[in-house]
Amino acid sequence: MKNSYFNHAVLTFTSLVTAMLATTAQPVAKAAEEIAAIMANYDAVGASVAVVKDGDIIYNQSFGYRNLATQEPLENDDVFRIASISKSFVATSLMQLIEAGKLSLDDDVGELIGFPVRNPNFPDSVITLRMILSHTSSISDKNGYFTLDAFNPEKNPDWAKAYNDYAPGTDYQYCNLNFNLAGAILEKYSGERFDQYVRAHVLQPLGLYASYNVDELDRARFAALYTYDADSNRFIASPAAYRSPAASLKDYQMGYSAPIFSPTGGMKISATDLARYMTMHMNYGIRGTTRILSEESARTMQTSVPAGKGYALALRTKDDLISGKIMKGHTGLAYGLNSAMFFQPQKKFGFVVIINGSRTTYTDDFPDIHRDLINCLYRHFVL
Repeated sequence: MKNSYFNHAVLTFTSLVTAMLATTAQPVAKAAEEIAAIMANYDAVGASVAVVKDGDIIYNQSFGYRNLATQEPLENDDVFRIASISKSFVATSLMQLIEAGKLSLDDDVGELIGFPVRNPNFPDSVITLRMILSHTSSISDKNGYFTLDAFNPEKNPDWAKAYNDYAPGTDYQYCNLNFNLAGAILEKYSGERFDQYVRAHVLQPLGLYASYNVDELDRARFAALYTYDADSNRFIASPAAYRSPAASLKDYQMGYSAPIFSPTGGMKISATDLARYMTMHMNYGIRGTTRILSEESARTMQTSVPAGKGYALALRTKDDLISGKIMKGHTGLAYGLNSAMFFQPQKKFGFVVIINGSRTTYTDDFPDIHRDLINCLYRHFVL
């Protein structure tokens, strides 16, 4: 009788465990099936995704190819150049210096960098650190952005063309030069080379395998990036995404040469580690027991500036990504890659999606493949 009862209990427990596992497996299988369909719709080469809920990564999976030529599958620890999500690492680092009393968001960036930064149409208007971090500086990329010579009056006779015709702080235009300038300022006031500061004060404390310097990383883990060429209807590899900065470091000038590392778009990191970084911002500056920013600084980064059209300090507010949800985050686009990092700080969930090549379309300047994938992940793992 006792053995019969025991056997019945074991069978019941086994059935419950089996049912629980089946219930857990269902959304994973269904999500994978839907993700595959979305990727096929946009001819995506590969996709790496992560879902964070209540501080934990609850789903992390990669699909498709790391390399089209070799047909190597994409894996979760593969590293991507994530493009403009990189800007948030710059702002995070500068907020640390602000907390240390070395800088202020209202500082004149011309005085900080050491050459005049003034819109010639509004010469009396100060361009502040807050303005360059929120794309409201009136600076543009018309002269390029790979060097500060683009708008340095001492280096470029056409420097004035780098400015728009509205007053600083009154309007918004996305500008990569803003953040390459910000990277140089970080370097000058930290006393550390740009890539090394970010590594020591953001990446290493959070335990992330990532860098602005490709020579510090294992190239075998780099996911190849592909630009879609409509004329030939094929994907073309973009090896320049992972170009070594070694040759340029020979004549490196601290406080000026930071654009060599592309502060504006040069971070290399996996979707998994980007999700861990995102969790720190979602929790207002802390992940686990490691605090990177004060809560005040983290909230400042997430608070839209008046002229920013939803943009704050390297993070934007988006209210049309998931119905009824106000999300914070950023996207990236370069070398054929599309990346997205968006989170909901009150409800404590977020998503990272990285695509290393696709034929995506855009709605309101936002990649449709990201919108579809993020909503798929929300339905299966958060809702």
